[in-house]
Amino acid sequence: MSDPVIKRALVSVSDKTGIVEFCRELSSMGVEIFSTGGTLRNLQESGIDAVSISTLTGFPEIMDGRVKTLHPKIHGGLLAVRGNEDHLRQAEENGIGFIDMVVVNLYPFESTVAKPDVTFEEAIENIDIGGPSMLRSAAKNNESVTVVTDSADYGRILDEMRANGGATTRETRLDLALKVFRLTSRYDRAIADYLAAAESREKDQAEATTLRLEKELDMRYGENPHQHAGFYRLLDEQGSRCFDDYFDKLHGKELSYNNMLDIAAATGLAEEFRGEEPAVVIIKHTNPCGVAQAGTLVEAYRKAFSTDTQSPFGGIIAFNVPLDMETAMAVDEIFTEILIAPAYEDGVLDLLMKKKNRRLVIQKKALLREVMEYKSTQFGMLVQERDSSIVSRDDLKVVTKRRPGEQELDDMMFAWKIAKHVKSNTIVYAKNRQTIGVGAGQMSRIDSAKIARSKAAEAGLEIKGSAVASDAFFPFADGLLAAAEAGATSVIQPGGSIRDDEVIAAADENNLAMVFTSMRHFKH
Repeated sequence: MSDPVIKRALVSVSDKTGIVEFCRELSSMGVEIFSTGGTLRNLQESGIDAVSISTLTGFPEIMDGRVKTLHPKIHGGLLAVRGNEDHLRQAEENGIGFIDMVVVNLYPFESTVAKPDVTFEEAIENIDIGGPSMLRSAAKNNESVTVVTDSADYGRILDEMRANGGATTRETRLDLALKVFRLTSRYDRAIADYLAAAESREKDQAEATTLRLEKELDMRYGENPHQHAGFYRLLDEQGSRCFDDYFDKLHGKELSYNNMLDIAAATGLAEEFRGEEPAVVIIKHTNPCGVAQAGTLVEAYRKAFSTDTQSPFGGIIAFNVPLDMETAMAVDEIFTEILIAPAYEDGVLDLLMKKKNRRLVIQKKALLREVMEYKSTQFGMLVQERDSSIVSRDDLKVVTKRRPGEQELDDMMFAWKIAKHVKSNTIVYAKNRQTIGVGAGQMSRIDSAKIARSKAAEAGLEIKGSAVASDAFFPFADGLLAAAEAGATSVIQPGGSIRDDEVIAAADENNLAMVFTSMRHFKH
């Protein structure tokens, strides 16, 4: 069967990008155009010979446009199998003419419900009925009907029609039909998710969560070269989240799977210091290896880098304020995978772009704090609220005889922010708004304490007088005693161990000031 020449097109679009130009070209090729509502007015006002769909159906649009294309003369014209004699006979008996092309995109349901002030009634009115029905009919009969949902396809369709005497190819029609079913599937899922959330307002959020993923980027590979991977836009009841919403990559190679994980870790920690004095976060394999705050960004960078002068090579650095030239020149002395900043001052990009393999990323806006997080396993999906809780000084409970001084409180609060972002078990030493030693991801908390102490010694940093933060309680006094032996003078931890009394007594014996947060920050 030869490719059918397009003689009649039905056009009804919410997104009118390029539609006038497309229909003008169709009309110039002799295509008869039928349309509805606002699309019809737009085409006619632009001088295009388009007529109302009611001329086909013999029936007006009714019920505020809710009913206009749900008619046998529309769907019969789309679904009739052109080589089926019985279909042809019934079409002729009922005055049904073939429709060779459908150009439809749907009411903007997803963008409507994403508005913070949207009402339930407004959401319901943006559920498209006729559009998906026509698309599905046309896509089902793709052997004969060309179905168009995306303005990006207008150009290639016109090119094919010019090259093929007004017809599209079978390959193109099949490809466009596939796009239809992907679109309607996503559209129906968005509606189902919205209604499920509306029905479940009083339920626990994790119980009500539904999740959709759409590929945004292809990764060169996953954590290792033998693993295939991609980065997916996340859509749930809280809306759409994707990389491009929050970041722009300004320079450098394509981002990898591991890069994405490190960017999430770096920005998550850097945002703990949003609106505060300059802060620098250095990440390696999703763990902080150096963090500092200071009066100037370059001073904060040098303090963060001095925590661990080896790990930052090939690492990721995030800044909470625009990256200035002095700091950029200091950073340029070593190789880093990625730099992330809310802005780059004049001349900084020119300097940093000289290294081709370095990725430069700008963070356009703050990440959402109150969102659900998802982690997959081989046997299902884990869903939880993001760990966005913040402990203030007023939340701290002093449990030792000696109360911490102001400097000790500053150091404890600084160390606590960082411990929240280090893989468990976690021990962080900090002093003067600088990490002194970081111990991450060990099976035993005492091992984490030893590693943190060892890293401080390697860097030549003095633990004496520092604060130590533990992401969970000390199950025994040995971890706390190790911190005291290293020279720490204050401790911040959640508390809650059955041996808290023993740990508090050990702190008192060593003249440590210790506070409980009553909040744990495990990070697996």
